[in-house]
Amino acid sequence: MDAQTVGPGVLLITANLGSIFEDPEHMLMIWLENFYETLERLQPHFVALHCQEVGGKNYEHSMQYVDKFLRLIFESDKMRSYDRICALMDKEFTVAEHFTALGNIYFVHESIKNVQYYDFKACKFRAITGKVIHADNLKDTHIYDKAKFPASFFPEMKWSRKGFIRTRWSIDNRVFDLVNIHLFHDASNMIAMQNCPSPYCKNRKRALDHVIKRFAKDKHEKVPYFIFGDFNFRLDTQGVIQTLVARATPEYTREDKEIKRIVYKANDSVDKVILTLGKKVFDIDEPSRLLGEGNGAKWLHHFDKEPLSFNTLLCEYPVEFPPSYPYSENIQDGNTYMKTRCPAWCDRILLTHQAKSLISEAIGGKPYYGVIGQDVCMGDHKPVILFFRLIQGTGTASSIPPSSGHTPPAICRAIGSIIYHPIIYRETSV
Repeated sequence: MDAQTVGPGVLLITANLGSIFEDPEHMLMIWLENFYETLERLQPHFVALHCQEVGGKNYEHSMQYVDKFLRLIFESDKMRSYDRICALMDKEFTVAEHFTALGNIYFVHESIKNVQYYDFKACKFRAITGKVIHADNLKDTHIYDKAKFPASFFPEMKWSRKGFIRTRWSIDNRVFDLVNIHLFHDASNMIAMQNCPSPYCKNRKRALDHVIKRFAKDKHEKVPYFIFGDFNFRLDTQGVIQTLVARATPEYTREDKEIKRIVYKANDSVDKVILTLGKKVFDIDEPSRLLGEGNGAKWLHHFDKEPLSFNTLLCEYPVEFPPSYPYSENIQDGNTYMKTRCPAWCDRILLTHQAKSLISEAIGGKPYYGVIGQDVCMGDHKPVILFFRLIQGTGTASSIPPSSGHTPPAICRAIGSIIYHPIIYRETSV
């Protein structure tokens, strides 16, 4: 395939934003500056930004900063060439049975015209126009498919805000779904290390299986899809620990017969601690032993087993970047991992094999899979990106005909030069 067949550039980004909303005064602009720099460097025509933990862990207090985050993006001069923006922000935390804290933001460059989104209620494609925010619980818009995972999926855990939001797009008649997903985390290192697969791994697999089966059985036309977000995939913790402490002796601290802490000391020196483990402690004496030279952590790929359960349907480009989590939240430190969890590739961009057939492999247009802000603090998660170019051509248009765009409700409140509504924000002149 020659360079003449290379089509529009597409940039997919998954970003767990919890940290930046915990410290918006310092983190917000750092994050945005690196986001803008990435767009400037890659020059994508279509950008899909999938966010998790919108509003942060203390969302009751921090959700107020989400509007500021959106306003900064919408009004930035650096985003001027993206004349169409659509944001879906699940902010309504008072509706616990539906709240996912997910946010999907899509940017369309002025240079491409044939871009449409799908209306899941009308089963029609619609032209994307202007700059629009759909916020809160999203109940009054139909450009998405959303679900929170049932509480029965994790009966021994607190019902969290994990779930997914799916959208569907047509770009130059190339139709595909974009799915933002957030799966369950490892609540305790002490439990995660006991077996492989761990109970947490089994919970994640159950949830992702549920999503895949839902897409296969629903009423909508089956199309290729990209599924990207915070999968919370962890390494085989048991295997990593056994490798690290092969020449060490454990010392246990118990409370009510339950092991609360394990300290592994070198066999040749009772004073040398190799690894300390607790529920939220993963403290290794020499991080270079874990991560290797250059922070590449290549030996850890052997223990990155969770994605393998889905490789008959989903695939991934080679992971050549360091684990995306858990980085220090110190704004002066962009490369150090926190001593809370074993570093892992939690943030991923997976795609169906059919979706991969939409991607150009032409010279000069090969996909790039990496991170944003490797050397600066982006919070505890590094945003992960996949940049590629669609295969050029007329393609096969969706059998679902296009129709006109969505009309915003009449009742809004004016703020300066924009109109904002809990459901829809649209640029205007007032």
